[in-house]
This record gives sequence, C-alpha cells and structure tokens, in this order.
Amino acid sequence: MRTDRRQFVVAASVLGLTCVSNAIADESGAAAAKPTSAESGTRRGNRIGVSTYSFWQFRNDSLRSIEKCIDLAADMGFDGVEILHRQMEDESNGYLQKLKQAAFRRGIDLCGFSTHQTFVTPDKEVRQKNVEHTLHCIDLAYRLGIPTIRVNTGRWGTSKDFDELMANKGIEPRLPGVTDDTGYGWVVDGLSQCLARAEECGVVMGLENHWGLGRTAAGVNRVVDTIKSPWLQVTLDTGNFLDEMYEQMDAIASRAVLVQAKTYDGGGTWYTLDLDYARIASILRKHNYRGYVSLEFEGKEDALTAVPKSLSRLRQAFSAPS
Repeated sequence: MRTDRRQFVVAASVLGLTCVSNAIADESGAAAAKPTSAESGTRRGNRIGVSTYSFWQFRNDSLRSIEKCIDLAADMGFDGVEILHRQMEDESNGYLQKLKQAAFRRGIDLCGFSTHQTFVTPDKEVRQKNVEHTLHCIDLAYRLGIPTIRVNTGRWGTSKDFDELMANKGIEPRLPGVTDDTGYGWVVDGLSQCLARAEECGVVMGLENHWGLGRTAAGVNRVVDTIKSPWLQVTLDTGNFLDEMYEQMDAIASRAVLVQAKTYDGGGTWYTLDLDYARIASILRKHNYRGYVSLEFEGKEDALTAVPKSLSRLRQAFSAPS
C-alpha cells in the first residue's frame, strides 16, 4: 500500500509540474500548441470523380449501365461518380435507391448529376417544359442523395447539327428577330422558377459554360449575377472554352460547385485541347476550390484504358500541394 501511495504522489507531482509548465508556457507564449491543419495552411487534394458519360459516350452500349459504371469507377480508384441523366434507362424510385446503395457499398460518392436544358427559344411552351424537366431532375438528384446538378442555358439551334456547331467553335447565328438580351431573359426566367425547389431539396444548380448563351464566362456570370441565389452557381467545364481558356476559367472559378475535367486520349471526337492541368489546379486553388473534379473523357481511345490514365493525370495535378 505504501509503495502504491508513493508512486501516486510522485506521479501527481510530475503531472502538477507539467501542468504548471504548460500554463507558464501558454501565458508567456514561449510554447504554442501544435497548429491544426487549417492553421498551418495544409490542405488535402481535390477528390476525383468520373462522369458515366466517360464510359458510354452515347455510343458504347456495353458500358451504358450506371451500375457497371459505378463498379468500374470503384475498381479504377475514383472517389465519386457523376451520373449523366440521359444515360439512365430507369427512373423508378426503386432503381434510384438501388444505385445509391450500390455506390455506398463500393465506397463511392454520387457527386453530380448532369442534365440538359434549353431555355433559348421563343416558344413559351417549350421553355415551360424545360422548367418542369429541371424540377424533375432536381427531384431525381434529391432521391439519389446528389447535392448538385449541371444545367445549361440552351442554344439558338440555328446550326445544321452539332458537328457544324463544333466546326464553328460553338458560335451560331441568333434566331431571326431575337436579341441576346431577350435570350438571357428567357434563361433567367426559366432557372428562377427552379430556385425554390432547389432550396427545398438542397440541390444546387451549377450553370455550365456550355454552348449557346453559356459559351463564355461573361455569359455564365451574367445569368448568375442577375439571379443572385446561392442555389444557382457554376459547373466549370475545362474543355468548353475554346478561346482564352485559362482567363475564362479564372473568371468563373470562384463560383464553381463542380469541375468537369476533359481529356482526349486517342484524339477528341470533335476537337482536342492541350489542357495544362497544373495551371488549372493553380487557378482553382487561388479561388479556394475544394470540391470534386469529375473526369469527362472525350477521346477515341478505349475508355477502359484511357480513363485510368486520365485519373492518374488528374490525381497528380490536383493532389495536395507540397
């Protein structure tokens, strides 16, 4: 008993001296606590996802299944999957919950939902159908547990086909008798009708720099500035600025909720861009972008070999800075 008591007294004395020493150090500032990661300025790299479009590309029917894309993404080492709405073959609630469970069991986030809209039309009925379509997509994302959907302005539709549009760098004539101001008004009206549902579901719409009135950073910012809602932000696509690409990415990066990263192994379907992902990562870090980078493979090489190579390049570019 005496031995135990002596050990206790010694231990208490040591502990007391340690506490006093720490208190003195804290008072004098001579010894500070170890800084947290936030205080020391360290940060993790961006998580890397992959769009199901990277596998399917509207032509590889053997890779269309969303479940298969989730399995491939997990096996290849991705952190998340962005689902292309047009790729889905079933929208029943049972199927949505099956996808959500499949992703959870494979340790994969469902990080984005890529949808299509067109509000750039004088036909009010068509615009309203696109509003209803967008509301439906918000509901689908909510049931899938996905926090953001990609939305578009839509385009004038005066090109003969998409190949012609791409040959003209996404530029096409306006509809006869219609101004850009009128077109932007249609886009703002359509997306504004979706804000209440987006807020209710906790699903932020990310306006992509796509074609039509969203072809430029100025066009994207014009819509977002006009609407002024936290439920409409930006999906930044690295492959859709064909002029002054880095400057335009910089102009919308502060509003990005998702980044789609294009790669073109084997040559692009419509064009090939030599994208400097180290520079792009630097732009995003400048704007403190911490979210997902989602691969959109758009090359002609077999996706099963090209997608893993693209993942490696994106991991290197978007890893935590040393």
